[in-house]
Amino acid sequence: MAAAGLAAAGQPARPPRLPRPTQAQVARRFLREVLRAEYPAAYRRLAPEVRAGVPLAAFAGAAQPLWQQGQARGAAVELYQIGARLGTGRGGSQWFCRFSFASDSARLPPSVLLEVTFRDTAARAVLGFGLRQRP
Repeated sequence: MAAAGLAAAGQPARPPRLPRPTQAQVARRFLREVLRAEYPAAYRRLAPEVRAGVPLAAFAGAAQPLWQQGQARGAAVELYQIGARLGTGRGGSQWFCRFSFASDSARLPPSVLLEVTFRDTAARAVLGFGLRQRP
């Protein structure tokens, strides 16, 4: 019988491996950080090539419209849509997660959507983000 914390071969037991977060989970965490103005934390979720071309100060400036909407509507968001934007050429297709503000949940369609994009279905680093307002 193996002792607690030791594998049968006398090696320390490894902690169980946590499942990889889904794109929707990563997108929600990213948006939560942006809506709380935790820009350095959100910035770390960007894809390396995005961070290489966009300094933190520029990222914070680009995130301001989302933060302002969060101040007006509350920071709680709900998943609204997951999909792919088909493209051709060098850019190709992009996968996205769209969220609505929880305060808009009774409104269909929501007046404001927060979008987070990823390179492909396997990516967990944020490629882009934006705000879509409906008339």
